[in-house]
Amino acid sequence: MKQLLRSDILENFWMALQTLRANKLRSILTVVGVVIGVWTVMAIASIISGIDTAVRKELESFGTRSIFIAKFQPGIHIGRLSREERMRKELTYDDAIAIGQLPAIEVSVPFLDVSSDFFGQKTTVSGNGKTTVSVNIQGTLPDFERAGTEIITEGRFFSQFENDNNANVCVIGSKVAEDFFPYTTAVGQTLEINGEKFRVLGVLEKREQFLFGGGNDDRNNAIYLPFNVARKIKPNSDDIFIMAVAKPGMMDQARDQITDLLRVRRQVPFGKPDNFGMATSETVIEQFRAITYGVAIAMVVISSVGLMVGGIGVMNIMLVSVTERTREIGVRKAIGARRRDILWQFLIEAMTLTGIGGLLGLGLGWLTTLLIRLIVPSYVPLWAPIGGFVASVGIGLIFGLWPAWKAARLDPIESLRYE
Repeated sequence: MKQLLRSDILENFWMALQTLRANKLRSILTVVGVVIGVWTVMAIASIISGIDTAVRKELESFGTRSIFIAKFQPGIHIGRLSREERMRKELTYDDAIAIGQLPAIEVSVPFLDVSSDFFGQKTTVSGNGKTTVSVNIQGTLPDFERAGTEIITEGRFFSQFENDNNANVCVIGSKVAEDFFPYTTAVGQTLEINGEKFRVLGVLEKREQFLFGGGNDDRNNAIYLPFNVARKIKPNSDDIFIMAVAKPGMMDQARDQITDLLRVRRQVPFGKPDNFGMATSETVIEQFRAITYGVAIAMVVISSVGLMVGGIGVMNIMLVSVTERTREIGVRKAIGARRRDILWQFLIEAMTLTGIGGLLGLGLGWLTTLLIRLIVPSYVPLWAPIGGFVASVGIGLIFGLWPAWKAARLDPIESLRYE
């Protein structure tokens, strides 16, 4: 019985291919909507999955025990800041030191951005005959090396003695080293920052860069100075970003202790919300995924319009096909074909039509993914091609049901008389 059923399906599938081959142009035009729908799903899935993977790797590189503390909530911001947020006072160097003394904290380091001054004027970096203002310059403490988020590949990090004595030394990212000292080691060389000379002590390991890289958002394009020296470049500034690392197994306690400490130091009244932001790699990833998933759902809904249009086209062309092949249906019934045989014949033809459209859409989707990968990270999750193909075949099944049912219900005698 199973072998007979399999034989019937293969026979119907072969007949469907013969019919499509006989009407090539009509078949291609019919499945354009299905092709576009599946192609769009593939492209969207590859972009969102690729960016999601890149963001997750970037944030996890900071360590699973890292906690980010800032004046505003770290992460992605949508819309304007509230008046309360705009009026918040800055975090300070002393806040970072106090956090570092908490029982659940292993290390706490402040960061002071001196890439520009109070008036927005970019800090100039010169060396080896080259000058640029597109470098991320941060002041921090020697304890930053203990956080484990950056690795020295050449030289060393600056010491507490050099920080306390305002030594003009720095540690640079791999891109800075490549840009200024492409043919020689950067360690021991001199860079001029804001008119003052700094000796390069070390070079950081090259990191995989999210999206395009370059500019002040590239962690490879960074220079780290002793915190006290950075304050000389941008005096009276307390706009501090803090990174703390919790002790192993104490992440929850660390977050609670930081919250309690900062509420007291920033004099937040009981029952009032925090006037600072705190996040971990995990919370930022969750926030990013909530946004991307919302965008993905919206785009899939939009792309489903293409599938619906394709489905309506399939229904229309199958109804025409039933009319054109009325006599054929009558002959098949006259020689013993049952209603379900006719039903399956036209259903399989509709599913074959949309399935071929789905395969074309998947092929275009793969090519698009390769092109997208040249610009942004892209990765095709397993569910995307499977879901796209199943959806395309499902469209054929759903929209081919009415024409197939109509064909199966035709009277054989009337069908044989049809001209």
